[in-house]
Amino acid sequence: MRTIQFREAIVEAMSEEMRADESIYLMGEEVAEYNGAYKASKGMLDEFGEKRVIDTPISELGFTGIGIGSAMNGNRPIIEFMTFNFALVGIDQIINNAAKMRQMSGGQFNIPIVFRGPTGSAGQLGATHSQAFESWFANTPGLKVVVPSNPYDAKGLLKSAIRDNDPVIFMESEQMYGDKGEVPEEEYTIPLGKADIKREGTDVTIVSFGKIIKEAYKAAEELEKDDISCEIIDIRTVRPLDYETILKSVKKTNRLVILEEAWPFGNVATDITYKVQNEAFDYLDAPIVKLNTADTPAPYSPVLLEEWLPNSKDVIKAVKKVLYI
Repeated sequence: MRTIQFREAIVEAMSEEMRADESIYLMGEEVAEYNGAYKASKGMLDEFGEKRVIDTPISELGFTGIGIGSAMNGNRPIIEFMTFNFALVGIDQIINNAAKMRQMSGGQFNIPIVFRGPTGSAGQLGATHSQAFESWFANTPGLKVVVPSNPYDAKGLLKSAIRDNDPVIFMESEQMYGDKGEVPEEEYTIPLGKADIKREGTDVTIVSFGKIIKEAYKAAEELEKDDISCEIIDIRTVRPLDYETILKSVKKTNRLVILEEAWPFGNVATDITYKVQNEAFDYLDAPIVKLNTADTPAPYSPVLLEEWLPNSKDVIKAVKKVLYI
C-alpha cells in the first residue's frame, strides 16, 4: 500500500468526489490560486477550474452563507476555513441556518455541505488561533462533527462527509498535514459515527481523537514496558458518537482515561464520562480520569504552551492512577 501525506489524502477525497458529482465545489480563502493555505487543495484549480474551486475574500460570514444557500438549491459545497478559529465569524450561519434549516423547513431542504479546516493549537499561534471548538459544534442538533487523526481515516471520512445529506463539520490540524500514512489507491469510505480500536489492550481503555491521540500512543508504548496493556480508541466522529465501542471496551478493561485537546469544562470527555458511568458503572474499578488543556486561553510562550497541553506523561500518570499504582 502506498504512503501519502494527510494533505494529499484530503486532496484525493475532494477530487474523487468532485469528478463523480458536478454539484460539488470547493470555496474558501486561498484554496485556488495558492493551492490552499496548507496545500490541501493542490492542483484542484487546474483540474476543475475557477467555477468549482473558488477563492473568496476574507469574509467567513459571507462565503459560509453563500455555501448554505447554494446547498439549499441543489449543490454540495465544501467550505474551507483557514482555521476553525475564523469560523466564529460565520458561526451564526452554521448554527442558525445550516443546522436548523431541515427542521425549520419541514424537511423541504437538506443542507449537504461540508465545513472543513484545522482545529486546535498548532504551536505558537496565540490564544485566538489555538482553540478547539469540537464540543461547541457537537452540542448543536443538526450538525455532524468529524475529527480524523491520520491520512487513511481522513480520506475515508471526508468522502463520507461529502456524500452526507446533512451539514458536516470536518476538523483537521495544521500539525497533521505533513503526517504520512498508508492509504489504498482503490475506492473506500469510512462510515460516520464509527469509532476505531487503534490498539488492543486489557488493563485500561484510553479514548481520544484528533492529533492529541499521538500522546496516547506514546504513553501506551512506555506503559507496555511495565506490562501495562492499554486499549486505545479513536472515536473519529464526535457526533454521532460511537458509545457502544467505548462501553464494550470499558466492560473489558474496567478503567477509562479520556484524552482531549479542549478546555476542561463541558467538553466531549465530559459527555463520554457521563455516558459510561450511567451505563457501565458496575464495571468500573476506578473513577474515570479525563485529561484536557489548562482552563485558560492558550499561552504564546512555548514553555507555558507545553504545560498547557496534555501530553504522554500526563497519560501515563492517569493510567497509573486508575490502576492504583
